[in-house]
Amino acid sequence: MHEEQGLLSGAQQVEILGRLKSRFANHLNRHQGVEWDQIQARLEANPNKLWCLNEMERTGGEPDVIGYNQNLGKYLFYDCSAESPAGRRNVCYDRQALESRKEHKPLYNAMDMAAAMGIEMLTESQYRELQRFGSFDTKTSSWIKTPDAIRKLGGALFCDRRYATVFVYHNGAESYYASRGFRGLLSV
Repeated sequence: MHEEQGLLSGAQQVEILGRLKSRFANHLNRHQGVEWDQIQARLEANPNKLWCLNEMERTGGEPDVIGYNQNLGKYLFYDCSAESPAGRRNVCYDRQALESRKEHKPLYNAMDMAAAMGIEMLTESQYRELQRFGSFDTKTSSWIKTPDAIRKLGGALFCDRRYATVFVYHNGAESYYASRGFRGLLSV
C-alpha cells in the first residue's frame, strides 16, 4: 500500500515545506492569527510529521493549517482539496469491511490507509469545521470516523456538500465508490 512511515530526504523536506508555505500564504482565511514561521519551526523539529504531510499531499489531499488547538498546543492540518483526495478513493471503510466482501474487493480501506499515513480520519464535527473555510466535496463524498455503535451494526458514515448544505449519510461499511474517499487531519 504505502511505504513505512519514515523521513524524507533533505530535498523532499524543502519541497514539501515550500508547497505548504505557498498554500498557507494563498489561503490566509483558514488560519488567521497563525504565523508560518512557528509552524515551519515545529515541522522542522518533527520531521516524521513532514513525512505524514507529504503522504497527504502525494495522495491529493492538499493539506493546510486550519487553526491552532489551544488545549493540545498543536497546529491542525486538514486535507483541503476541493474534492475528496483522488489517491484515497475507491476504498471501503475499514479492514473488517474489506475482509467481509466476498467478491469485487477494493484494494484498500480508509482506516488502514489513514493509519499507514500517520493521520486521523475526520469526525463529523471536524468535517463541518472544514466546511467553514469553503465548499468541499461538492462532487465527491468522504468517509468520516464512525461511532462504534453504528459500526457494530455494519454501517459507516460519510459526508458531502450539496445545495450549500453539509449532509451526513450512512452506507454499509463494505461499500466503496469511485467518488468516495476520506479526508484526514494531522496535529503538529
